[in-house]
Amino acid sequence: MAIKQDAQVAEAGAVDGGDQWTEETSTSERALDVLSALARFGLAAMWITSGASKLGKHMTVTQSIEAYEIFTPHWSGLLANLIGPLELAGGLILLLGIKIRPAGWVSFGVLVLFIIGLASAYARGLQIDCGCFGPDPDHTDGDLRWAIIRDVGLIAVTLFMIYRPFKKFALYP
Repeated sequence: MAIKQDAQVAEAGAVDGGDQWTEETSTSERALDVLSALARFGLAAMWITSGASKLGKHMTVTQSIEAYEIFTPHWSGLLANLIGPLELAGGLILLLGIKIRPAGWVSFGVLVLFIIGLASAYARGLQIDCGCFGPDPDHTDGDLRWAIIRDVGLIAVTLFMIYRPFKKFALYP
């Protein structure tokens, strides 16, 4: 009986301009597709740019990490070897669309860790450059608040991408 009523409601909707509702839905779906594509490819570009800016700059990346006063020089050197290639790889994974949601969750986790580091430095009154897009340890007047706000915005974009991944041009959805 419920199925019969649903069919009658669907037929009535088609007669009463139900096609307009379908057009609105498809337009909103297209808009969400565009936003999702911008989120995925924008995050990919951000990670690729960030990672590429650190390649071949071991000493300056190490100094940028040491400026946070969280890690020992040994750990800062190890992280300097890893962070650029990992950011680059994460960006390429998003760009290629390999396991988009899991890649999004990794991006989310990394951004949360970056925010924790930035907030720690800010709370301790450190005047450092975050080193996010090209390490520059001589640049000491970076505003860590804006870096935190930027990363919170990137988390919002990441969560949207996780919620509604853009699967076109993906190697594996």
